Amino acid sequence: MPNIKSAIKRVRTNEKANAQNTSQISAMRTTIKQFEAAQAAGAENTEALYRDAVRSIDMAASKGLIHANKAGRDKSRLTKLLAK
Repeated sequence: MPNIKSAIKRVRTNEKANAQNTSQISAMRTTIKQFEAAQAAGAENTEALYRDAVRSIDMAASKGLIHANKAGRDKSRLTKLLAK
């Protein structure tokens, strides 16, 4: 643990940011898995789940949590899965 006041604050800030980023990435993965499960089961609400998944991917990419190329790759993969 640092002794300098500003460094202590920085550690606290980093912990908050890390928790928020981890939460957002987890939520993104959850929406993707929900869409994939619904698509495999042949559910009726796959369009809505697809939109939610793409939205969460875009939000993660815009915040810098995932790379733009990964976002495009994931969205492409989900779109291909939706078309099946």
